[in-house]
Amino acid sequence: MNDAELTGQARTHIAAVADPQCLLHAHVVTPFLNLRRAALAEGIDLAAMSSFRDFGRQLAIWNGKFSGERPMLDASGSKLDAATLTPRERIDAILLWSALPGGSRHHWGTDLDLVDRQAGEAGYQIKLTPEEFAPGGPFARLSRWLDVHAPRFGFFRPFQGGRSGVRPEPWHFSFAPIAEKARQRLSPQVLRNAIAGAPLLGKEVVLGSLEELHARYIAAIDLP
Repeated sequence: MNDAELTGQARTHIAAVADPQCLLHAHVVTPFLNLRRAALAEGIDLAAMSSFRDFGRQLAIWNGKFSGERPMLDASGSKLDAATLTPRERIDAILLWSALPGGSRHHWGTDLDLVDRQAGEAGYQIKLTPEEFAPGGPFARLSRWLDVHAPRFGFFRPFQGGRSGVRPEPWHFSFAPIAEKARQRLSPQVLRNAIAGAPLLGKEVVLGSLEELHARYIAAIDLP
């Protein structure tokens, strides 16, 4: 991937999947569909709640949270009042659950937020919370199945609450053979270049701490 693809500012590496609808790196399509077929054989309708996300979309999420227009959560998942936080406190809170524009693994098309479309009662509104994937949750069976089978197809969970500053996301899976190369190429300078001209709220503070933020929230993951 080139710098524009790494930071979500180009989608020349992306291919569309019709069923289930998602956007993936062209070389991730076949591994994902193979994983999906294996899941279907055991009664799991595997689908992506989120796949490729471009820079503009990530910027809208970031600015919405920074401004208080979107919910901002603490480490336990409780809502925070953005107006009571300093810019640095807002940045740290956002990064618990959302990536910097230019720094999201979803830019690469290698990462998906996975659910079972057959799980849960009719009309159930998926929230993507750890509780949904815990024992007794609607996606507990899916989570157990992915624990066993996802690695066979090259997928792993990058955010498990170990090395990364990001909170555990049991729904978030990444295709290791491509994602790991992208992670190593996404340097602080590449990220700085992507952010510098963007209307990012809190940009001055972000750029002033970029090496630290990169090390904690981008470079540090739970490796397979």
